[in-house]
Amino acid sequence: MTFLILAFAGGVLTIVSPCILPVLPFVLARADQPFLKNGLPLLLGMALAFTAVATLAAVGGGWAVEANEYGRLAALALLAAFALTLMFPRLAEHASRPLVALGARIAASTDGHALGNHAFASSLALGAATGLLWAPCAGPVLGLILTGAAIQGANTGTSLLLFAYAGGAATSLALSLLVGGRVYALLRRSLGVSQWARRAMGAAVLAGVALIATGLDTGLLSQLSLRSTSAMEQKLIDSLRPQAVRQDRAEAEPAAFGATRVSSAKVDAASAPAVRSEGAMPPLAGAIGWINSPELHAEDLRGKVVLVDFWTYSCINCLRTLPFIRAWADKYKAAGLVVVGVHSPEFAFEKNSEHVRRAVKELNITYPVAIDSHHAIWRAFQNQYWPALYFVDGQGRVRHHVFGEGQYQEAERFIQQLLAENGHGAAAGELVAARGEGVQAAADGEALSAETYLGHQRAAGFVAAGGLQPNRPHRYAPQAGLTLNQWTLGGDWTVEPERAVATSANARLGYRFRARDLHLVLGRDADAGPVRFRILIDGKPPLNGHGTDVDAHGNGLVDAHRLYQLVRLPASQGEHLFEIEFLDPGAHAYAFTFG
Repeated sequence: MTFLILAFAGGVLTIVSPCILPVLPFVLARADQPFLKNGLPLLLGMALAFTAVATLAAVGGGWAVEANEYGRLAALALLAAFALTLMFPRLAEHASRPLVALGARIAASTDGHALGNHAFASSLALGAATGLLWAPCAGPVLGLILTGAAIQGANTGTSLLLFAYAGGAATSLALSLLVGGRVYALLRRSLGVSQWARRAMGAAVLAGVALIATGLDTGLLSQLSLRSTSAMEQKLIDSLRPQAVRQDRAEAEPAAFGATRVSSAKVDAASAPAVRSEGAMPPLAGAIGWINSPELHAEDLRGKVVLVDFWTYSCINCLRTLPFIRAWADKYKAAGLVVVGVHSPEFAFEKNSEHVRRAVKELNITYPVAIDSHHAIWRAFQNQYWPALYFVDGQGRVRHHVFGEGQYQEAERFIQQLLAENGHGAAAGELVAARGEGVQAAADGEALSAETYLGHQRAAGFVAAGGLQPNRPHRYAPQAGLTLNQWTLGGDWTVEPERAVATSANARLGYRFRARDLHLVLGRDADAGPVRFRILIDGKPPLNGHGTDVDAHGNGLVDAHRLYQLVRLPASQGEHLFEIEFLDPGAHAYAFTFG
């Protein structure tokens, strides 16, 4: 119920965001009609259509996007016809004759109720068409809902949250509709401008259709600030979040529910909560496969100390934790420690079991790994973060958890404590001295750039003329003069919900960052060969600032879906402009991470 209230309140706040502007003409065009028979069904249809499309977009992949494009075309045609009927009364009269005749025949046998039902149905259809065109700003609340939907899959709870969000927005629109209706009635009584107002509304609707059809609405909206609504939504999240959860995890996740982190479940270093029992270890059922071990069950592990690590192979935070987890698994195996890696994907390509098996081999992971591609184990633990470590004692109780990087000494001491409780006091002693290389090297403390997603569902910091054009091929003109943490595209790209796809050769991507390391999650078309690329730092080859996946001249190759280390500067000193050019088509860019 708390999250439903949060979603509804987040939707209400959209009335003060620029994203509501494209649908206002469609809503206010019915301001002169009775609210219960016209305005209410219009808003209901809009909420239902948005809920359906958002659910599909969150869990359905590319086919849902394609279906939505066809839906957009149908919606644009319907709303354009509606606009013309407002502008030309004779056209409206001609178009409504068959419906009026049908309504008259039905009314004769239903005491006249059918005409009201027809008005309700027609308004519901127009609302559904508007809902197909509505793309609300992905602020913290909507980002949290969509991320949860992508991770947990299609379920009733996700749809209810999306409907609550859409219902909140519809409530705000209802208020504007009621106010608009009163203003319209006043004008009609005092100035006699009914026909003029109808035609003006029709022209506004037609202009809205033209803006959406050409994509200009996204360009205009991208120039408007969303900071005020994001701040308000974040305050809602902080205030409505369950008190018990806040107390249990407040110290462990100081950045997790910040405005820049709520749609990304990853967290950086955090301090541990108090040591205590957190309940019985949840089941390990639901994995689609296991690596380095037959299927394990929580009951079979009773009597052992268990460390459960939730990770995913393109997550830089997870990769930097691996050297310690591997070292602990080796050092304490004989004393009774069992390390279980649970690979729970963030991106769609990480659900492929063969990709996971290859990554486990390349990362030299020898302990058991559950391939949790459907997030069954993730949900059983009610987990929210990558990486996340859960410590289980010999009696099968979760005694401790650590979210994010860091706290390695404290975590190892706690492993020793649990082993001592389990009768292996000899396990205490010197701590491991793990040191990661390449992408597994510890982060530099001076990084001022945060993880940045390139798919439109969670994109932030993008700048270019016309803004992002979701789900459609578009030639971008790169923005000059980027400021810190801004990024831009150049050339031909299709920006999908979780990635940007280069659709021709010489597509470019730029980012102004401040950090020692720059990584980029990249992939390529499944039926294509490797994609060549070249990077520049401040307009020059990287030389001794190159990462492990490029040479000194900045040349590299995208040969698999994974995280690529592109920049490793001698130290984090000031801001730098990173540029990458893909010499072949078919590159997929998902997210920047830094260290």
